[in-house]
Amino acid sequence: MAYNQKIKEATYKQVIIVRADLKMGKGKLAAQVAHAAVLAAEICRNTRPLWHKEWMNEGQKKIVVKVNNLDELLKIKETAEAKGLPTALIQDAGLTQLEPGTITTLGIGPAPKDLLDPITRHLKLL
Repeated sequence: MAYNQKIKEATYKQVIIVRADLKMGKGKLAAQVAHAAVLAAEICRNTRPLWHKEWMNEGQKKIVVKVNNLDELLKIKETAEAKGLPTALIQDAGLTQLEPGTITTLGIGPAPKDLLDPITRHLKLL
């Protein structure tokens, strides 16, 4: 592809939401984001195969954002599920930095961005 050729904007994306109040180390944070991305993608592949296929073909766009606390995370999960979006809530095993069962991240999608954006566009990038 020529460097000046316009790239088509993705119409599908995945959003990973991280709890900022947990103050996870960089490695722990990366692992939790990866867990959410993989599990949400697998859930989507099984429940919304067309969305998953389109997302894969478009380059698997992902956005990582943050919330202030667990309550905010759970409210977003509830809203996303009410809209029929695939979600994956991640709980830590508690082997290193966190207590077992601590909810760390939420993966939403892949899904059409016009369904995701109204739910997540207000969140700040991590």
